[in-house]
Amino acid sequence: MAARWALAPGLLLVLALLPSASSSMVHFYVTVNIADPSKPYFLSVDTGSDLTWLECAASNGACERCNKVPHPHYQPGPPSYKVIPCTDSLCDTLHQDLDGSSIGVLSTDKFSLPMAKASNDHPDLAIGCGYDQGKNAGKVMTVDGILGLGPSSVSLISQLKNQKIITKNVIGHCLSTKGGGYLFFGEENVPVSGLTWVPMAPRTPRKPYPYSAGHATLQLDTMSIGTEPMEVVLDSGSAYTYLPELLHSQLVTALKASLSKSSVEEVHDPELPLCWKGNGPFKSLDDLNKEFKSRMSLNFGNGVTMTIPPENYLITTEQGSACLGILGTGDIDMYLIGAITMQDQLVIYDNEVGRIGWAPSLIDRMPQA
Repeated sequence: MAARWALAPGLLLVLALLPSASSSMVHFYVTVNIADPSKPYFLSVDTGSDLTWLECAASNGACERCNKVPHPHYQPGPPSYKVIPCTDSLCDTLHQDLDGSSIGVLSTDKFSLPMAKASNDHPDLAIGCGYDQGKNAGKVMTVDGILGLGPSSVSLISQLKNQKIITKNVIGHCLSTKGGGYLFFGEENVPVSGLTWVPMAPRTPRKPYPYSAGHATLQLDTMSIGTEPMEVVLDSGSAYTYLPELLHSQLVTALKASLSKSSVEEVHDPELPLCWKGNGPFKSLDDLNKEFKSRMSLNFGNGVTMTIPPENYLITTEQGSACLGILGTGDIDMYLIGAITMQDQLVIYDNEVGRIGWAPSLIDRMPQA
């Protein structure tokens, strides 16, 4: 059943999403104007992070051990920039939640936001200024920084709610397999029906992930992959979906078996570890669906399922290969659901009620702010 919309007047922020330049990297970002006078920056849409931050130039004008970013490095300064003292509650929250290796300062600066009916569309919001990326420096990046969408008080969405710029701490995003999509804040564009909802699992020091949908089991068609339910974490800042190595190995074995009568063949592709080619290059979703028939699903119990069709676990590369966008890693004990698996779905993070919802969506139809 398609989600049914009931557009209501109110406070709403809608940002158009842009895809990364890499054909195999499922990565989405927004353009946000920051400072006074404002300058544009590309920020990765990241529900796995709380803090919004930019790579920036330090007070001496230099960016120590930084990456090459699309725009000139953010240069904090008057009249809009203000350092947040370490005694501030936002700073305390950041120290509790921060999991990164960038060195910088926490400050406020002006954000220019496309708000509907807002009394203040240039609010002063907390932002991290990272001027030393340590051992991670020296890369060519597609973004200038991170748009942190976690639920903690330092996140952008919580600040907008606290300043009464939006009325509800609700986030929605649609990530398109065609590239692009949209992101909105506030409850006005949440469909009144058609969404599948699960309770948002509580965040704890041992489980610091911002958005957990609880526990589920994985299936490929009707075959169970593993036996024990595991936590499902949604992280739009992760390009790929990740599983523990043993579970991933079982999934790959089952997927290869499902392709035994197909015309596809395994090939080497520099983009990802496991790839296939067909009779011709894979160029579209139709090409994928002709050869790959198996669907994955996460089963949460009580009849609640997240369906994962081929286009949500496969990526087409510049070489015309179809590659598995679900990877194995030895350092997690959960299903980490990345952007690839959330494509062509409306995903809602309702921090007011404490629930996560999803539904297939017509992403080409962007809500109006």
